[in-house]
Amino acid sequence: MSRRKKIYEGKGKILYEGPEPGTLVAHFKDDATAFNNQKRGTLDGKGVLNNRISEFVMERLNEIGVPTHFIRRINMREQLIREVEIIPIEVVARNIAAGSLSARLGLEEGQPLPRSIVEFYFKNDELGDPMVAEEHITAFNWATTQEIDDIMALTLRVNDFMSGMFAAVGIKLIDFKLEFGRLYEGDMMRIVLADEISPDSCRLWDATTNEKMDKDRFRRDLGGVTEAYAEVARRLGIMKDAPPNLHVVESTVE
Repeated sequence: MSRRKKIYEGKGKILYEGPEPGTLVAHFKDDATAFNNQKRGTLDGKGVLNNRISEFVMERLNEIGVPTHFIRRINMREQLIREVEIIPIEVVARNIAAGSLSARLGLEEGQPLPRSIVEFYFKNDELGDPMVAEEHITAFNWATTQEIDDIMALTLRVNDFMSGMFAAVGIKLIDFKLEFGRLYEGDMMRIVLADEISPDSCRLWDATTNEKMDKDRFRRDLGGVTEAYAEVARRLGIMKDAPPNLHVVESTVE
């Protein structure tokens, strides 16, 4: 990939110019971050696992008619995606209380919510990705009312599908983050699912033991991060021979 033009580098991925107009290559890194980049580490094999898990989920969503930016996997760490105009909103769907929701509302972690809740956050690392309302989104022209409606409908559909998919392999889908983009095709524009779906962006608990199988293992110093990701891949039937994985090197910004 060194000969290709780098378009963007984020916390978990690097985007390179794609082989055809309108495409990009997403390279999944082993870097791990938490608490707005205050905690950083390297997890051997994480990028491979996230690439394969995200491929698996995106393909299934494409099959049921949820439009995504995913085209195909190139190799163990890279996938070909459509270039989209990212909407600067992170969409979080919650089924069970955990994380910041528990902290904000004083809810016990693991408490089922009365119904699934969808929240919006302004995608801005410098501001700490603050929570926003639909009024903010439309007032600042981040997205139109129709686009918000489309995003809500797609998010709830993804939630229904993934809840069943993970439940079938003994995993609870606690919550997850999605990003969306505008895909331009000639004179037409449509909203599509972008970024990734992986244990980096989902809270996943074992259905029997409530053992965490996601990035919270890194956030909370629980250890066994890539082992947990590999177990998710194994249960989904993606990487039956996923390596138990090596070590975690962590660093914390003071």
